[in-house]
Formats: sequence, C-alpha cells, structure tokens
Amino acid sequence: MKLLILGGTSFVGRAVVEAARRDGHDVTIFNRGLSGPELFPEVPRLVGDRDSGAYKALAGLSWDAVVDVSAYVPRHVQEVADVLGDNTGRYLLISTGSVYGWAAGRPGMERLPPEYATEEITAATYGPLKVACEDVASARYGERATIVRPGVVAGPHDPTDRFTYWVRRAARGGRVALAGAPDAPVQVVDSRDLARLVVTLISDDRPGSFDAVGPAEPVTMAEMIHICARAAGREVEVVTVPLEGTEPGLPYVPAFPLALAHPDFHWLFRLNAAAARAAGLPSTPLSTTAADVLAWDQDRGEPPLHAGPTPEHESELLEAADRATAQQPGT
Repeated sequence: MKLLILGGTSFVGRAVVEAARRDGHDVTIFNRGLSGPELFPEVPRLVGDRDSGAYKALAGLSWDAVVDVSAYVPRHVQEVADVLGDNTGRYLLISTGSVYGWAAGRPGMERLPPEYATEEITAATYGPLKVACEDVASARYGERATIVRPGVVAGPHDPTDRFTYWVRRAARGGRVALAGAPDAPVQVVDSRDLARLVVTLISDDRPGSFDAVGPAEPVTMAEMIHICARAAGREVEVVTVPLEGTEPGLPYVPAFPLALAHPDFHWLFRLNAAAARAAGLPSTPLSTTAADVLAWDQDRGEPPLHAGPTPEHESELLEAADRATAQQPGT
C-alpha cells in the first residue's frame, strides 16, 4: 500500500513508519523537516508546515491511506482533507484518550464537547481540540475514517519522559518517593504496540474508533514501579509522600508523572482496550517496555529529564515523610 504519514519522525510517528516499512508498505512522510532529519534517509519526504497551511507539496498526489499523527487542531484535519480530496482511501487520525476529559466523577466513556473557538493548546483545551479533530475527520471521510485514541504512550524516544522517569528512578533502587495513592491504576501503551495497531487497521481497511491503552493486565502505580525495578535487576521500596503543589480539580500530581491526585480520577486509567485488542493491538509486557526504555535511556547518556522530581527534591520528600511518620502516635 502507498501510505502517507503526516508527521513520522517523532516518537509515535517514528514507530508507525518503522512498523509500516517492516510490513513492506510504500511510505512517504510529510512534515516540516525539522525533527529527525537523519531518520529514514531512503523514505521520500514532502516538506510543509501545517501551522501556516503550507500543503503545496501534497497537491495532485494520491495514497491508499493517510495516517495523521500531527493534527492537533481541527483546521489541520480540514485543510489536509481539502488538499487531498478523493486522492486517498482511508484516513486514520491519531487522537487521544484525553477526549474523555478529567472532570471529577465522569464515567470516562463520553467525549468532551469539541473546541473550535481557539487553537491554543493547553491542559484544558487539548482534549476538546482533539474531539473537534475527530468530528471533522468523521464528517469529511465518513466510513473511510478511523480514530485511534492512545492513552499514555511509553517506549524508546519518548520526548515526555513520563514513563522514562520511573524507569530511570527504579533502576537506582532503594526508597522511591510517590505522591498519590500507590494502589491507583495506571495505563501505558507501548509505542510499538500502538504503531502495530495503526498499521493493522490501515491494512484491514477498518473504520471505527479504538481506545489504545495498556498493559493488557491491570497494574497499579506501585506495581509499575516494582516492574521497572525488576527490569533493571533492582529492588525498591515505594514510600508515599505528601501531596504538594497540586491544584484542586487537577487529576495528576504535577511533580510525579502518571500519579493520580484523588480516587475520583481513577477512571482516567481504566479505559477499555477490548475493541483495539480484537482489531490487532499487541500486548507487549510492561517489563519488556521498561527494559527497552532503560536501554535507550542509557544509550543516550541519561540526559536531564522533563518529568519527575530531582534526586535532591525526592530526598527532601522522603525525609519529610519519615518525620511525619515519627510524629504519629505509637511510633
């Protein structure tokens, strides 16, 4: 198949290109040409900037399917549909589990209202903007539209460091600070499993919406940290530390990636991947994802992370937790 990947050189897009090429598909990449210029030298690249509406490189060309990794506002979906017209078969949009929102008490299975009034991407608008992207895709492509909603994606080349923080921290062993409930659920999907699902849906010409979350077996925050430690051959003790700097109504603990601030938000990590698994979403063990992320992180020299407390901050939190424990009656 002739596939056009909108994006294709950063994390999820990179994994999709790799999976598609392994299956023998004829891949073309369209992006600004700024990230990963050294990647896939044998893959044709078309250059354009979606933010400025520069789609000239796509005009008059055709593909069997398009995988849109880089649409963040509805205008992106609308404009590419205008340029491609009927010159593509299936259009697959990488959306997000954030379309379900984070309002306390929500069941987590109904989408938020779409956002068309702004293109400013914030924690509050990201989900509604993606809802609008989904709606435009469905309106323009009908049965030729496929929507994939990943949860938190983990794997090598992750620019967010949300899972990478826990992998690196657990590899040091010892006492690991965690703000939030150790028994709170957590869902992460391996980027390569997500890519495999995307390519399978395209190959099968399958319409519909698919929530792509993992791992296959439910896991808690504490269990995830222990799995990361075992992948590194280490042992850890998870120590609950007080919440700090958490704004009321926010689901996550800012300093601790993936940690949920309150049980009201536990549904965020209880999305159902049954449809995605039936359609071909693989089930890479979390231990394998952790080991591969650890190896990648070490190969790149373990640069400063974008997520998680510093070692100094963590030490302060552990000391504060110990003092609080010592002051409790009967201790």
